[in-house]
Amino acid sequence: MIEFINKRVKEIEMTGIRTFSYKVQEYKDVVDLTVGQPDFFTPKHIKDSGKFAIDENYTSYSHNSGFLELRKAASSYINKKYQLSYNPLDEIIVTNGASEGIDIAFRTILDEGSEVILPGPIYPGYEPLIKLCGAIPVFVDTSSNNFKINANMIRCRITEKTRCIVLSYPSNPIGTILKKDELIEIANLLRDKQIFIISDEIYSELTFDSHHISIAALPGMKEKTIIINGLAKSHSMTGWRIGFTFAPSYLSNEMLKVHAYNSVCASSISQKAAITALTTGIDDPLEMMEEYRKRRDYAYNRLVSMGMEIVKPEGAFYLFPSIKKTGMKSYEFAIRLLETQGVAVVPGDSFSIFGEGYIRISYAYSMEVLEKGLNRIEEFVKSQTVTCI
Repeated sequence: MIEFINKRVKEIEMTGIRTFSYKVQEYKDVVDLTVGQPDFFTPKHIKDSGKFAIDENYTSYSHNSGFLELRKAASSYINKKYQLSYNPLDEIIVTNGASEGIDIAFRTILDEGSEVILPGPIYPGYEPLIKLCGAIPVFVDTSSNNFKINANMIRCRITEKTRCIVLSYPSNPIGTILKKDELIEIANLLRDKQIFIISDEIYSELTFDSHHISIAALPGMKEKTIIINGLAKSHSMTGWRIGFTFAPSYLSNEMLKVHAYNSVCASSISQKAAITALTTGIDDPLEMMEEYRKRRDYAYNRLVSMGMEIVKPEGAFYLFPSIKKTGMKSYEFAIRLLETQGVAVVPGDSFSIFGEGYIRISYAYSMEVLEKGLNRIEEFVKSQTVTCI
């Protein structure tokens, strides 16, 4: 009866990140640099709150939007960190990870044939969700601008069907950010247009050289922006599945319908732990960020010394070096690296066609693992150089 399965579901595929990560399991002694999974444990005070929630029987449904105490904590957190003001009563939804937040946002604002502008290369989780809505992803090649989308690129792609633009900064897979002047130009272009913005800010706490700025903080932009955020990356809570949407009430009220029918509410246990993360643990990301900075600098310098062309990341925990000099496609490069050196990276074409010719390396791993992996990558790069000569 496979012919009766929804054709849109049949047409989408698992992300290249996961596909390659699964493939790693077929090999032994592999240095796996594929997944954006922080190698830090969830801070103890957050885990203790989760245990306390179980012991105190916080094991039933919460409000569909999440515990009010958590929404208040999220409102205070985002105000203190990014000078954003959202009413915890009707402008914040606690979701099952940022991924569900993205899903309910798209399903709320997209219709059949709607167009969504996406900067490429980009995290592969958006395109399938857009297509499941019957909408159309419109990719923009940002490689000529250090992998940053700008107002002119957006202007050239806007049509009467454009419904939404995704801004995902700090970006996955490159680690680029949008600075205030760049955001102002985009805001000036979009302010008077009937176009939504989904601003995925899941890596907002992991910026190394400047403070994160949200486009929703600019005049006239909050009313058309849906911010996606969460605790997976900032507090090393990937498995707790706590995300947030921040949006004006007219949008949040509609998204809440989708969320309620999709998953009722986020885990009550995780929500209680999240309250601690956003209050007692408000500065937990700082120590992790400093360690990521050291890893970034080490890995970046190693790759540059190998002769690889790369944009230095300003946030998140990824590197996106070019492998075009080898003459190999990104998937071929990744497979041969895995088979000959036992190092797993993600082929760049997993992040749209504009990622071809690159690989993604995650540095959310210890220095010991990074050193071992980069030593092997260097051996591989040298062997390819010799072969080419």
